[in-house]
Amino acid sequence: MFKLTDVEPRGKYRLWLRYSDGSEGEVDLSDKAGKGVFHAWDDEPGFDSVRLGKHGEVVWGTEVDLCGDALYLKLTGKRPEEVFPALQQSGARA
Repeated sequence: MFKLTDVEPRGKYRLWLRYSDGSEGEVDLSDKAGKGVFHAWDDEPGFDSVRLGKHGEVVWGTEVDLCGDALYLKLTGKRPEEVFPALQQSGARA
């Protein structure tokens, strides 16, 4: 199983991510900006305060976090069944 190991803000609602399997690159989160809890990103210091949480999540303050697994899928373009074989074996759909 892979794990998120590094996260850095890159401006304009973009994050650079690195995972333990060697996958790395940028994801664009601008589609979330200004919506609901993501108003916390309304100023650049708010978005730039990103950090890696203790459970592999991406965190801003105490109100906003994103799942490292979901970001992995966004970064790599893989489907959940490719990353989590148990989903394919059980016939579950994500």
